[in-house]
Amino acid sequence: MTAAAFAVPVQAQDLVHEPISPTFGGNPFNSNHILGTANAQNKEKDPNSSTSSSQADIFARQLQSRLLSSLSSQIVDAIFGENPQESGVVSFGGQTIEFFRSLDSVTLIITNDDTGEETRIVVPLFVEVN
Repeated sequence: MTAAAFAVPVQAQDLVHEPISPTFGGNPFNSNHILGTANAQNKEKDPNSSTSSSQADIFARQLQSRLLSSLSSQIVDAIFGENPQESGVVSFGGQTIEFFRSLDSVTLIITNDDTGEETRIVVPLFVEVN
C-alpha cells in the first residue's frame, strides 16, 4: 500500500466581525433601529410618565414650554444682552436661578427649592481683541 500525498494550495480569507451596536463601534445609523426594537420589546411602563393626551393636557404642556422658553430668553438677555447685569436671582416653579459674572466667566447656580439639589453651569466669556 502506498499513500500518495499531494500538495494542494489552500486559500483562506480573514474573518472580520463588525458589531451592529454603535455603542461597540458599529454603524451609527443603526442606533434608531436598535432603540426602536428595544422600546418595542420593553413591557415595563414608567410609573412617572403621563399617558393622558387630552387636548387640554397637550395645550397645558405647550403653554408651559413656551413660558419656560420665554423666561430662559429673558435670563439669557439679562446675562449676555446689551446691558448685562453683574448678578441676579430668579425664582419660579420651585427653582431658583442665581447668576454672577466674574472677569472671565458667568456662573449659574440652579437650585431645586424642594430637594436643595444644585446644578452649576460655568460659561466662559470671550473677549474680542481688535
